[in-house]
Amino acid sequence: VPTRELAMQVGEAVHKYGKGLGMRAVPVYGGQDIRRQLRALERGTDVVIATPGRALDHIRRKTLALGGVRAVVLDEADEMLDMGFAEDLEAILSEAPKTRQTALFSATLPPRIRELAERHLNDPARVSIPGQRGEAGTMPRVRQIAYIVSRAHKTAALGRVLDVEAPALAFVFCRTRTEVDELTETLNGRGYRSEALHGGMSQEQRDRVMRRVRSNATDLLIATDVAARGLDVEHVSHVVNYDVPSAAEAYVHRIGRTGRAGREGVAITLVEPREHRLLRNIEHVTKQKIEIATVPTVADLRARRLELTRGSLEEALLEGEESLEAYRVVVNALAAEYDVVDIAAAAVKLADERARDGETAEEEIPDVQVRERAPRGDRRPAAEGRTPRDDRGPRRNRRDRPLEFDVTRVYVGAGRKAGVRPGDLVGAIANEARVDSSNIGAIEIADRFALVEVPEAMADRIIDALRSTTIKGKRVTVRRDRDFEARTRD
Repeated sequence: VPTRELAMQVGEAVHKYGKGLGMRAVPVYGGQDIRRQLRALERGTDVVIATPGRALDHIRRKTLALGGVRAVVLDEADEMLDMGFAEDLEAILSEAPKTRQTALFSATLPPRIRELAERHLNDPARVSIPGQRGEAGTMPRVRQIAYIVSRAHKTAALGRVLDVEAPALAFVFCRTRTEVDELTETLNGRGYRSEALHGGMSQEQRDRVMRRVRSNATDLLIATDVAARGLDVEHVSHVVNYDVPSAAEAYVHRIGRTGRAGREGVAITLVEPREHRLLRNIEHVTKQKIEIATVPTVADLRARRLELTRGSLEEALLEGEESLEAYRVVVNALAAEYDVVDIAAAAVKLADERARDGETAEEEIPDVQVRERAPRGDRRPAAEGRTPRDDRGPRRNRRDRPLEFDVTRVYVGAGRKAGVRPGDLVGAIANEARVDSSNIGAIEIADRFALVEVPEAMADRIIDALRSTTIKGKRVTVRRDRDFEARTRD
C-alpha cells in the first residue's frame, strides 16, 4: 500500500476478517518502531501489509523472506507509481516466487500501470467496476461548486466560503506541505479548530491528529493528497480543493470522501484564472457539471450569521419555558414602554454584535472574470488595445507576477529525497539554459521528482540543457510533463 494510514486501515480489516480463522497480520510501515516489527515478523505471520520503502528495508535486512509467499496484492498501484515507488515495487516483486498469484488494484489504468501488469502478471483477468450513477432525474449527493479567485485573495476567499458553509467537518486539500502548514495557521487564527496532515510529520503526530479528527475535536483537516490517501472518516460534510487537482481522477478521489452512505455532501474548488481549463477537463472526464459561483459578499456573510443567530434562538425557545423564566422579568419591564417586536430585534442585534466582537473588518473579495479560449481555427481578432494573449489569462511565476507567454511544465526526475530545492532548479535553468529567472514559473517538489513551469518557446532548450548537466551531483531524467501536455491539448 502507498501510505502508513492505509497500511493501518488494511491491517485492521485483515485482523477483523481473519480473526475467526486464526489468521495473523503484521502492518509494516515507516515511522513505527522497527524493533516491534522485527519481533512480530520473527514470531511468524500469515499476512504482511507494508509500504514499499519499509518492505524493501526488511527484505535487505533479511527479516522479511518472500520465498514462501503465495499471493501479492498491489493496492492503489497508480498512487504508488505517482509517489515514485516504481523501482521499489520492481525490487519487491522480483523477490517473490514466480508461481505466486498477483492482484493489482488501481483507480486508473494509465500506460505505466499496464506495463507493470504485463511484466509481473501472468495472463491476468481484467475486472472493471464502473462508478455508481444516480437514477435518472435524481440529484447527485455531492453538490459541486467552484469559485474563480486570484491567488492574492485565495486564503481570504476560503475563509469567507467556510464561514458561510459552516461545515461540520471539512477536508481541505493542498498541493504542498508548506501550503498545508501556512493554511492551518491562518485558519486557526480565524477561529477554526484546524489540524495539519502531511508526509513531513512523524507517525506519532499523524496518529494524534487522526484521533482528534475521529473524536470530533476538530473542524478542518488540512492535508496533502499523499498523507490523506486511505483515510476513512465518517461524517465529512465538505471537501475543499484549495488547488485544482492535477488529474481528474484525483478530484474524484477527493470528493468521494463526502456524500457517503446516502448523506449529502459539498465539494468546493478554488480555481485560479489560469486553472480554468483544468476544471473543464474534470467536467469532461466526470461527465458532471461543476457550478461556478461568486465568492460570498460581506452582505452574504452577515445574512448567514443572522441565520445562525435565528437558529440559536429557535433552539433556546424549544428548550421550554423554564429555561427562559429568569429573562421574562427584563422583557416584561421593557414591554410596558416598548413594542415586543422591537425588544426582540434589539436582543438579536446585541447577539449578532457580540458574535462579531473582536473580528477584523471584512473586505469585499473582487470578482475574477475568465474568458473562454476560442477553438483553434476560430480565433477572432482581438479587441482594440488587447492582444489574443490577454484572453487566456496571465500565467504567474513563483513570485506571483504575470508571465506574459504560454507555458508548459517540465518533469525533473529528482525531488525532496535527493535534497533538491527550488533554488537548485532555478539556478540550473538560469545558468545552463541562459534563461532569466523571472521567466521561471511555479515549482512543485515531491519526494522523488519536481515539476517546473517554463516558457513554451524555451522548453526544448531548457530540457536539453538540464539533460547535459547534473542536479545535486547526479544526471536525472528531464522531459516535458506528459500529464500537463495532455490536459492543455485542445
